[in-house]
Amino acid sequence: MTSGIKIDPPAPAVLPQETVVARLRANAAATPDKLALVCGEQRLTWHDLDNRVNRVANALLAAGMAKGDNIAILSANSVAYAELFLGILRAGCCVTPLSSMASPEALEKMLTDCGAKAIFVAGQYLELVEGFISRLPLRRYAIDFQHSDFEDYETTLASADTTDPMIAIEMSDPFNLIYSSGTTGIPKGIVHNHWMRAAQMDRVKANGYDDNARTLISTPLYSNTTIVAFIPTLFGGSTVHLMSKFDARAFLEIVQREQITHAMLVPVQYKRIMDIPDFDSFDLRSMRMKLSTSAPLRADVKADVLARFPGKLVEYYGLTEGGGVTVLVADENPAKLHTVGKPAPGNDIRLIDGSGYEVAQGEVGEICGRGPTMMSGYFKRDDLTADYIWRDAQGRAYFRSGDMGSFDADGFLVLSDRKKDMIISGGLNIYANDLELALLQDADVVDAAAIGIPSEAWGETPLGLVVLRNGATRSAEDILAQVNARLGKSQRLSAVEIRTALPRSTIGKILKKDLRAPYWEKENP
Repeated sequence: MTSGIKIDPPAPAVLPQETVVARLRANAAATPDKLALVCGEQRLTWHDLDNRVNRVANALLAAGMAKGDNIAILSANSVAYAELFLGILRAGCCVTPLSSMASPEALEKMLTDCGAKAIFVAGQYLELVEGFISRLPLRRYAIDFQHSDFEDYETTLASADTTDPMIAIEMSDPFNLIYSSGTTGIPKGIVHNHWMRAAQMDRVKANGYDDNARTLISTPLYSNTTIVAFIPTLFGGSTVHLMSKFDARAFLEIVQREQITHAMLVPVQYKRIMDIPDFDSFDLRSMRMKLSTSAPLRADVKADVLARFPGKLVEYYGLTEGGGVTVLVADENPAKLHTVGKPAPGNDIRLIDGSGYEVAQGEVGEICGRGPTMMSGYFKRDDLTADYIWRDAQGRAYFRSGDMGSFDADGFLVLSDRKKDMIISGGLNIYANDLELALLQDADVVDAAAIGIPSEAWGETPLGLVVLRNGATRSAEDILAQVNARLGKSQRLSAVEIRTALPRSTIGKILKKDLRAPYWEKENP
C-alpha cells in the first residue's frame, strides 16, 4: 500500500537499475555451485537456495496469494526463514516479519492491521499465537512442528514447482512491512518498497559485500538492522551465515572457523564479545568489515574494538523508516569516536527546536533527515506519516527521528538523547545519555540507564539504574556520591538503584519504557 503523503526522496547518485529479486535470480544462474546460505549444519548453494525460493513462491501462488499480499513470518533465524523471506518476494508478495518479543495481543493487532493472507510460525513461538490465530482469516503454516491447525511447511514445499514463476516486480511494489514493537494501540507498520531497498544496494561495493564476503548475521531477521546486511550480502552474490541465537563465544568460534569477513552487530553484542576473557586467543584476521547500528556504540567500546578486533569499524546512524543516515568510519576518525559521523552522500540532516525552526550551529535540536532511502509511509496511517514529517522552506519532506543531537565544528553529529527520554526537572532539560556516560565511568558499573521519575518538588527527577561487575560490593549510595561529584549541579541524580540486569530488546536497546512504568503507575492510574 502506498502512502498518500508526498515524500519524494532525492535520487541517489546512481539510480537503481534492478530489483533485489532480479539480482538474486541472476546470481543463482551465474554461480549455482557457490555457497549462499549457512546455518548450523545446513549449507545451501545458490542453486539449492534458488530452488527452495521458487518452491516457496509457487506454493504461495498455488494457495491463492496474489501480488502485494502481506505474508507474515514468526521465527528465529534459520534457513527456512531466509528462504521464506526471499520466496515471498519472488511471489510478488510483501514480507511481514514479526517480532518474537511482541505480546500475543500486539501480534494479533499487527496481523489484523495488515490483513496478512498467511503466516509461517516456528514451534518455539507457537504459544504466542495459538490463543488467537484461529480467529483470523489467514492460512497457517508450521515451519518445524506438527499441529492440526497448521499446514506442514516441508510437505507444502515438496509438492511445489521449482520453476521460477517470473512474477513482474515494479520498483513501487511493497518489499517489506516492519511493525514497531508497540504494546498499546495498533503498532505502526513501516512500508519499504523495492525502490528503497534497491537504492540501499549502493553500499554493496563500498562495503565489499560483492567480494566473496562471508557475512555473519546474529540479530533477528525481523529487524531492519539485520535486513541491511542480509540483503546486500546476497545482492553481492556472497554468502550469509545465520546464527539462530546470539552467543558471544559462539560468534567468535564461527568467525574463526568459517573465516567470516563481515558482521553487522549492535552495541550490546560488541560489549559482550569484547568482554570474553580469552577474546585475544581467537584468530579473527579474516574480518574485513564490522558494522554497528540500532543504538549509539560507546566511544570506549569503539576504541577497544579498534585496538583488538581486526578489520574496519563503521557505525551507521539512521532509522528503520529511513531518511537521513550518518556514517562514522571509526578507524579513520579516532578523534571522533564520541560521534555517529557525518551525513552519508546524498543525505541531508537538519536540527530543529520544539517550534520547528532550525537551531544555530552547535546547539542541540531534534534530528530530522532526508535521503534516497525513505519509507513509503506507515501502513494505512497517513495521519501518522504526516506527523512524522518536517518540511523545509522548499516543502521537502524530512523524517523526524525523535533523537536529539548537535553538530560539532567539523560537521560530525553528536547524539544527546531520545526526545522522549529527555528528563525535564525544574524546567531544565537533562539528557539521560550524559548521566549514563557518567555512571559508566565507574569501573564497577557495566551497564547503566537513567530515567525520569515523579518528583513533587521538580516534576520529575533523574534516577540511575546500574548493573555492577561480578564481584563488586559497592553500595548504591557510594555510586551515587561518586557520579554526582562528576556531574553539574543541575544534572545530579536523586538516587541510584542496583539491578541484576536491564531489560533490552533483541537488538540490544534498553527498554526504558519498561523501566519507567513502575514509577509512573501512581501518577497515571
